[in-house]
Amino acid sequence: MSVQARQTLASQIPVIDLSPLTRAAVKAADSGKDSVAGTAAREVAAALHAASQGLGFIYISGHGIPQHCIDEARRAAYEFFRTDDERKASVSVSAHHRGWLRPGGARMQDDAAVDLKESFIWGHEDRDGHTESDHPLRGPNQWPSDQPQLQASAMRYFREAHEVAYRLMQGFALGLDLPSNFFLQHCERPISRGSFVYYPPQESRATEQFGVGPHTDFGVLTVLCQDDVGGLQVQDVNGDWIEAPPMEGTLVVNVGDLLSRWTEGEYKSTPHRVINSSGRERLSLVLAFDPDPETLIDACQVHGEGHLASEPPISCGEYLLQRFARAFSYRDKPAAKL
Repeated sequence: MSVQARQTLASQIPVIDLSPLTRAAVKAADSGKDSVAGTAAREVAAALHAASQGLGFIYISGHGIPQHCIDEARRAAYEFFRTDDERKASVSVSAHHRGWLRPGGARMQDDAAVDLKESFIWGHEDRDGHTESDHPLRGPNQWPSDQPQLQASAMRYFREAHEVAYRLMQGFALGLDLPSNFFLQHCERPISRGSFVYYPPQESRATEQFGVGPHTDFGVLTVLCQDDVGGLQVQDVNGDWIEAPPMEGTLVVNVGDLLSRWTEGEYKSTPHRVINSSGRERLSLVLAFDPDPETLIDACQVHGEGHLASEPPISCGEYLLQRFARAFSYRDKPAAKL
């Protein structure tokens, strides 16, 4: 497998301004309407639709996440990752996929080398810091006792990124001529995961050791805030790898496998990887958006009852459990602390 990647042409990964869709959603909510409408919103939706049928990766501007929220999250994440492993191990990943996942804890393909990255993972909690343990992939978050600001910064970013995900899902629905709330009908307790992902510098490009190996994302939608280091690479429609360099003021958005399955492949889940050959640390702020775990993923809902789906219906939670079992070594010992 080649680890080289071409520079990306400006036209290959589109930049879409999300703010008209956000304004339309706020206006609809203020007027008590369930569905987003208007010419500007539909223009954004059409652009999202076209982009997700092509490369499947999109830069989003006008996302609305305050810069200070991003900066605070980065500071807190770096403080966590720069501590020693013994301290990080006090919040080692739990059976509910919450906490620190050490380097080597993930493998994106069965025959691939383990990833170099390490992650800190959390999910939804109420204002009192409580999360119900009502699904194997949802339970109490784990916060390091000696870094109280991590919880506040992470949860603030999580909420902001969720608002972006909601707007995007409204746009994707409109792009398919569906009601704007179609993909958000069961999002009272989404099973989304937030993660800070840390990549150490790699010594050389001439190796098939990756920060994160080639993979598609498991869930519905990924919202990624890159830093200025670079290293993200995307596989184009010809099978070639191209760079997805940082672009100031934007987020990177990509469709996951579940949304591709839900739309019968109309929206594309694209392979991507990270090679951090910069000589610097790299940090990503990630939201893996998924609705409530009991949400039925059924292409017939999108294309109509007469549609012959290539995959049977499956719940969001069940599908994610299957994928997590293959990708994360700790799932073999769900009660253990790594």
